[in-house]
Amino acid sequence: MLEIININSLPVFMLILVRVLAFFVTMPLFSYRTVPFQFKVGFSFFLAMIMFSSIDASAVVVDDLYIFLILKEALVGLLIGLIAFIIVSALQIAGGFIDFQMGFAIANVMDPQTGAQSPLTGQYLYIFALLFLLSVDGHHLIIDGIFNSYNYIPIDSFIPLGNRSIADFVITTFNTMFLIAFQISIPIVGCLFLVDVALGIIARTVPQMNVFVVGLPLKILVSFAAILVFLALYITLVQNLFEAMFEAMRGLMQLFGGA
Repeated sequence: MLEIININSLPVFMLILVRVLAFFVTMPLFSYRTVPFQFKVGFSFFLAMIMFSSIDASAVVVDDLYIFLILKEALVGLLIGLIAFIIVSALQIAGGFIDFQMGFAIANVMDPQTGAQSPLTGQYLYIFALLFLLSVDGHHLIIDGIFNSYNYIPIDSFIPLGNRSIADFVITTFNTMFLIAFQISIPIVGCLFLVDVALGIIARTVPQMNVFVVGLPLKILVSFAAILVFLALYITLVQNLFEAMFEAMRGLMQLFGGA
């Protein structure tokens, strides 16, 4: 405890605190508006105190490059949390695909967690995913990820921003996000496509029937039934989603560390 309150160790503690705070700014579940700002700052402070006692900071020198170390720590925390947020955004994209086929694309709602508009089905799937993350102690794995980041990115080293592999990794992560979104939405979108085909056949065989009036409630009914049937498959896909999120965080930390 005396080492923590030592004034000479304050610059090192500030570096750790900046990374943890920046990580919580963009990290899913911890960055939401529903989490009080005082809780984020206080939790980051005590977490930084715990991490400080287990990190070797003897090589940190307070000189003209110290401000660049602070900027590096903020960049590391922001980008690690952002890469995880990109993967989790696959749920919103999948919900957008489903809502477009259901006819709910115009009925976006305000997400109280992020403050942005999100599709109805995407918000529904997103809440299920967050509950699943909490039920399997995924939030503990997230905190463990920021702690293990010092094994890949030492506190006294800089990021090799000129590394071409980092850009390739981010592009691959975007591809993974859209692939997971397609896997989540394809069962419901496929069912609604078959409904469109059936309505087209009915429109040609029974011209007296107004398929525009019948089609919208029919597609909503079929989509709700399909969501209910494929909900078990959705949980498996969400598990793969979070595995991809943790792998993306680990891969980005390895690239930042020069691995």
